[in-house]
Amino acid sequence: MARLKNKVAIITGAARGMGAAHARMFVEEGAKVVLTDLDEAQGTALARSLGEDNALFVHQDVTRLEDWQQTVHQAQQRFGAITVLVNNAGVLGPVAGVCELTEADYLRVCTINQHAVFYGMQAVLPSMVKAGIGSIVNISSIAGLVANYGFPNVGYVASKFAVRGMTKAAAVEYGRFNIRANSVHPGFIETPMMVEATDEQGGDALAQIPLGRIAEPEEVSNLVLFLASDEASYITGGEYLVDAGMLAQ
Repeated sequence: MARLKNKVAIITGAARGMGAAHARMFVEEGAKVVLTDLDEAQGTALARSLGEDNALFVHQDVTRLEDWQQTVHQAQQRFGAITVLVNNAGVLGPVAGVCELTEADYLRVCTINQHAVFYGMQAVLPSMVKAGIGSIVNISSIAGLVANYGFPNVGYVASKFAVRGMTKAAAVEYGRFNIRANSVHPGFIETPMMVEATDEQGGDALAQIPLGRIAEPEEVSNLVLFLASDEASYITGGEYLVDAGMLAQ
């Protein structure tokens, strides 16, 4: 129950879905957690349920560098140096092919899914360097490894491939500071975003999944927890699937 003892983590998009699952598991394993989201009501309620000694909610727009700077400042003031970052916030965006996606929708998806990950890493790395240790876990997607994962979504694919590449770049650059960076690539997970997307498409997601079921968010959290912990001390620059064998086909 103390795999993350003495760790201070920032988790974005933590008010619900996978982010909330990560936050609960991190606190259970001894971390101090800063939860960020635009959903102040759910985020505040979750932080309160985890205990004020363990969790702090910060209202944050991840696409604004100034919000990142303020989040880092509040995290350090409350808990000390940041040693874990989970870039979890993201959007699916409209399902559209290359010629159908509007410029505005493309830029919105990339700003939230891609640029925000860059801002997050840039904001926390000085704190990790000062602490002499750090783990960055960037949540990408199976769409960061293949373009065809059930329906066309060029903006989402572009942003998630970028997350995968940025993660590797950070791992190479900051390894000498004892800072690790890895990307996690979930398949179909039981979250509000994914449920809405599969409902809109009207397809049978289960038909694509060798294990024959959609994952619970906690099944991704188990991997995120491992990568955040010192158990993964020699693991960096990697990409890890949580897809029930979808990409093995």
